[in-house]
Order: sequence, then C-alpha cells, then structure tokens
Amino acid sequence: MIRGVHHINFLVRDLDEAVDRYQRLLGVRIDRRDALPGRGVRMARFLAGETWIVLVQPVADGVPMRHLQKHGEGFFLISYGVDDIAEAVSSLRAAGGYTTSDEARTGLDGWRVIDIAADELNGTVVQLCQDDTGRDRP
Repeated sequence: MIRGVHHINFLVRDLDEAVDRYQRLLGVRIDRRDALPGRGVRMARFLAGETWIVLVQPVADGVPMRHLQKHGEGFFLISYGVDDIAEAVSSLRAAGGYTTSDEARTGLDGWRVIDIAADELNGTVVQLCQDDTGRDRP
C-alpha cells in the first residue's frame, strides 16, 4: 500500500529560528515557506533525498498547537506516500484500522492527506498522503 516516506513534520515554537538552525547546522537550504490557515500553522520545508522535511510552527489553536503544548518541540508525524488515498483508506479499514476523520483533507501543494488514529500504530502519528499534483519537488 505505501510506496515510501513522503514527508516528516517537526513542531517548532519559532519557525525563523528553526530554519536558521537547520540551515546552519545541517547545511540545507530552506526556501519553501507555506501556511495552512485552516490548520493554524506556518511551515518551512526542504527535501532530504525523496522525503520532505517540514518544520511546523503552530500559530492558532488546533491539533498541532495542542500537540506542541503537551509534548514540546520535535517529531510530530510521519506521512507515507500512497498512489490512491481512497484505496489505501479502504484497505486500512478492511484490515480493522481507522482514521481520525472520514475523508482526506487538502494539505500543502494539494497533497491529499488523512491521519491514522495514533493508537493503531503504537502511539505514532501516521498519515497517508497522495501527491499527484506534479508539484512535489522544488
């Protein structure tokens, strides 16, 4: 069902400071900045091989803000790429798994994403992502 890691999200309190630190310490160039007002976040991202690394700063109440308040900065979620999100969700549910919503939502660059309930995979926040926009690389 999954074809690889599409993106990994890390929560940060200060996006500009985090971008500076990642660039300085890891030698990466981060020039993609985004916002998802509906999720209450600002983001910056870069590619590490074929995987997007996304730094996420919550700026309004929502799941990311509550996670940051409870767990602090650091790893937030891993998103696995799938070819067909509806088919992947159907397979997941047929195997007894469940998601946190009935339908996928639209993420960055039109990515279609849906979260698997954390207790399904040992407490890890896992997401499925269909990225067929043709805009998945810089």
